[in-house]
Amino acid sequence: MKNKTPIMTVAVLLGMLCALSACSREAPAAASKAPVTLDPDVFTADHPELFKTAKAELRPLPTQVTANGTVSPDVNRTIHVTSLGGGRVVDLKAKLGDAVQKGQTLLVISSPDLAGAFADYEKDKADEALAHKALDRTQMLFDRGAIAAKDLEVAQDAEDKARVDLDTADHRVRILGGDPAKPSPLLELKAPVSGTIVEQNVAGAEGIKSLDNTPNLFTIANLSEVWVVCDVFENDLGEVHLGDSAEIRLNAFSDRVLKGRVADISRVLDPNTRSAKVRIVLGNADGSLRPGMFAAATFRSRKLTDRIVVPATAIMRLHDKDWVFRKEAGNTFRKIAVVADGLSPDGLQEIREGVKAGDELVTNALEFSTEVAEKRAGE
Repeated sequence: MKNKTPIMTVAVLLGMLCALSACSREAPAAASKAPVTLDPDVFTADHPELFKTAKAELRPLPTQVTANGTVSPDVNRTIHVTSLGGGRVVDLKAKLGDAVQKGQTLLVISSPDLAGAFADYEKDKADEALAHKALDRTQMLFDRGAIAAKDLEVAQDAEDKARVDLDTADHRVRILGGDPAKPSPLLELKAPVSGTIVEQNVAGAEGIKSLDNTPNLFTIANLSEVWVVCDVFENDLGEVHLGDSAEIRLNAFSDRVLKGRVADISRVLDPNTRSAKVRIVLGNADGSLRPGMFAAATFRSRKLTDRIVVPATAIMRLHDKDWVFRKEAGNTFRKIAVVADGLSPDGLQEIREGVKAGDELVTNALEFSTEVAEKRAGE
């Protein structure tokens, strides 16, 4: 029995070796192109040639600064509409958002101020007519030698003063919005320019104060051109200059990229946000850009700086971070977190941190990660 134990042990060992040999022969047949995880960030692939790679390049590119902002009316094309005559609104003919033409009636006010102006006008008109008749009569008497020249001068002075009073009353009626030829206490407030009503601070039957309209009744803006006003932080102001190009993207039109240039940079910083207002002027012929829309602006500096660029598809977004797969020695790949900037003019993605020039990266990170996930699911 003592001699049989070594023999049985050897037999067991030979059986195990045979089993391991059979497994090693079956392994190549089961191998696939899917990477095999070595640790959470390192992967190996039996056929790395199936995954295309590209080297990170160093290129001279402009610095990019991104800032948030909003679409605003051009203040040079914006008119605040007020009424010089007080009273009560009897007919509201326009409202917020309406497109109006120059001279169009916005509202009608029953105005005591206008009624008083018409009364003064009619009185001055009667006084001027009387003074004119008196002048004509005095002139006739003077021509016949019946009165002295000083009497004619007095009559002429009275008629001149009556004409001044009439002209003043006529001007006051017109300033208030009335027509001297059509006496009426109803004041029609008309649009001074064509445009869109972007603000309304009056409703029907409201009382309106004369020369004390706070805030204004309407605001009319010509929206054929608009501003995009962005907040650029103090640390980035050195990269933004007048005349620099800017790309504007709007939440409302995510598929559109609008081109503009920096028209103004505020010389005063907001003490709370430590940022300055940067203004970009955009054409808006079709009226699609509406005041209040949220916008994101990307500024490109004129000075070129060396930047790392990689294909955009080499970056994968996962768990609020950007990742790339870098090829290591042999058939090994490593997952690396990177900090990405904006796209370069040729469509490549700029990388601020994580890789260096010459690093070889998988060009399709999403495909590679899919293979990794499928392999893990099958294990």
